[in-house]
Amino acid sequence: PQGLSFEGSNPRHSHEWTVFRDTKIPEEKILIPGVLDSTTNFVEHPELVAERICRFANIVGRERVIAGTDCGFSTFAGFGTVDADITYAKLESLTKGAEIASKRLW
Repeated sequence: PQGLSFEGSNPRHSHEWTVFRDTKIPEEKILIPGVLDSTTNFVEHPELVAERICRFANIVGRERVIAGTDCGFSTFAGFGTVDADITYAKLESLTKGAEIASKRLW
């Protein structure tokens, strides 16, 4: 695949950014890190989102990062779903965080 999409925000996986720091990936690959936790009703601050985006951009280059979410919202059997209003608030935070990161990186 051209892009590598992976969870990068939830407590189980947020430390794994070091894999990309310590292991070179092919130049043609684009990283799509999850910068929002899709399993909680807590809305990430845009500054935190920007920090996560910049962390990966500083490793592989700003042209090779597309911000994503950790999986989808409401995809966990047996778990409560993320409220729709919270989902939209999280996506708004993603937008604002990406704008902040873009200003820092360009």
